[in-house]
This record gives sequence, C-alpha cells and structure tokens, in this order.
Amino acid sequence: MHYRRIGKWGVQVSEVGLGSWLTYGGATEAEQATACIHRAYDLGINFFDTANGYAGGESEKVVGAALKAFRRESYVLSTKVFMGMGSSPNERGLSRKAIIEQCNASLRRLNVEYVDLYYCHRYDSHAPLEETLTALHDLVLQGKILYAGVSEWTSGQIAHAADYTRGAGLRPIVSNQPQYNLLARGIEPEILPLCEREGIGQVVFSPLAQGILTGKYRPGHPPPEGSRAADPRQNQFLKTGVVDAYVHDKIRVDDTLLERVQRLIPIAEEARLTLSQLALAWCLRQKNVSSVIIGASRPAQIDDNAAASGKTLDPALLARIDAALEAQSAVA
Repeated sequence: MHYRRIGKWGVQVSEVGLGSWLTYGGATEAEQATACIHRAYDLGINFFDTANGYAGGESEKVVGAALKAFRRESYVLSTKVFMGMGSSPNERGLSRKAIIEQCNASLRRLNVEYVDLYYCHRYDSHAPLEETLTALHDLVLQGKILYAGVSEWTSGQIAHAADYTRGAGLRPIVSNQPQYNLLARGIEPEILPLCEREGIGQVVFSPLAQGILTGKYRPGHPPPEGSRAADPRQNQFLKTGVVDAYVHDKIRVDDTLLERVQRLIPIAEEARLTLSQLALAWCLRQKNVSSVIIGASRPAQIDDNAAASGKTLDPALLARIDAALEAQSAVA
C-alpha cells in the first residue's frame, strides 16, 4: 500500500480508503463488516470513512467497534455532519449547535476520543459560513477533531471558506470529498485547480461509479445477483433491479454507456489490471487526489481494489481509455 499526504498537510492516508456508505450498519451484517475492515487494515489501508447519517448512526457504531482491535494512532478516521439525525430542526445542518452536538454524538458512537477528519457533508445555506468555520475551529482546539473538511461543496463555496479561515486566523479546510470517477469528471475544471492552489487534498467517493466501473453490469442483462443494483438496501439507481436510470452526478446509465464500459475490459487486461484497478488508478493519476474511498461487502473485493495502489497509467493508455468511453464526462 502506498500513502499520500492530504493536500499540503502532514497527515498521510492510504491511496485506497474504506468507506461505509450503504454497507456497514445496514446492508452488510456487522460480522462481515468487521471482517472487511480487518482485511483492509491487514492490507495496509489506514483510512476509514463514515458519517453520522449513514444508517442513522449505526454505521459509526460498527466501524468504531471494528477499529477497537487496532491502536488508535495507527489509522485515520473520518466522519461527517450535516444530515438530519432526529426530528428537531437543530439536529441537522451546520449551525454551531448542530456541529458541536453531532460531533459529540459521533464520538460516543465511534467510541473514540477524537476523529482525525471531520467533514461538512454538504453546504448549509441557512447557517452563516463564519458560524460553521468557527465551530470547526473550536473543535480542533478542544482536540475532538484534528482536521476539518467539506464534501460536495462548489468551487465558490470552497474558495470562500479558504479566504475566511485565512483572514480570521482559523484552522483551514484541509480536505474535500467529492464524487470523482471516469464517468463523473465535474471537479476537473474548477475544483481541482483551486484545491491545488489552497493545499486542499481530494478524498474521492464512488470511484467505481456504484459498481458500474467494475464491468459487472452488462448491456442487455439484468443486474447480477449480489450487486448493489440488485439489492434494494443499496440500490442507487432510479429503478430497483434495473440499471437503466441515473446515478449520482446526472450520469445516464443505459446500454450505450454499459457497452462503452465493456470496451475498457481488454484495455485493463493488457495492462494486467482488473477493470476496478484500472478505474481506481485512473483517479489516483491526479496528484491532488489523496485517496479513493471504496465500498466493500466482502474481503475479496478489498483485495482486488487495494492492489490498485501504486499503479501508474501511461499517456497512451489514458488516451485509449478516453477513446473507449468516447470522452465520457459528467454533465454536472
């Protein structure tokens, strides 16, 4: 396993991290989730990502319990705040009250004294930015979080946050967590250049586009048994059990797209990679990408994905990938 710093900051995370969205605390039994987390750790993965909103807090409990087997200093743990966690209007968003109380609740569920990285899961247009950033700064001073990050913020929102923390002398935003993959390239024009200038590292989610970039979904065929699209607890497509709708970031998933993805398989084989490894290595070609967050319900999936670390793709191979996808990019 190879490691990278998050942006310009000193903390190092594994190039492949393990997330828990749609899996741990929900669709995957706790025993199997623990097996996945322990396998990831054995392979050198030191970065584990969750959120208070995943499975209503159950994901944090499962992740925290599994990580108890390891020294706290040996892994990097991130969680998030923003999503609604109760019926009260103050149990959601990025007000000072919500941030402080939800952080304390997350620490209890995770059974740790601090989290390494605390993300604002979305932007809150109803809370003043200075209130949000000051609350995060205070949590750093209290030792409850070590670094702060954002997820799915626009380039303008990130720039505003960077300017404000700099001017106010607050602890800066160090990481951004966007979706990024071969089919969703929306961060490339503005967010990547901005974050490179500011020293903000990308920790990207859905690098395999919800499994589309594994090649398991074939044109003209129903989703295979055991896949996310076939599981209503994990399905992120509009039609349960049918891969013909939209996934996050407005990607149109139909037989035409699936045929293009199938063209990548022989390219990966020639490079002696699985399609998953090719897709992950493609994301990691960006120097500003610190880690790609994978999801896994079986340890074998982690074995395959972790092997993408350290792989490089030459310019000729990258050009063939673009040609196979016909320069597919996100419309967002």
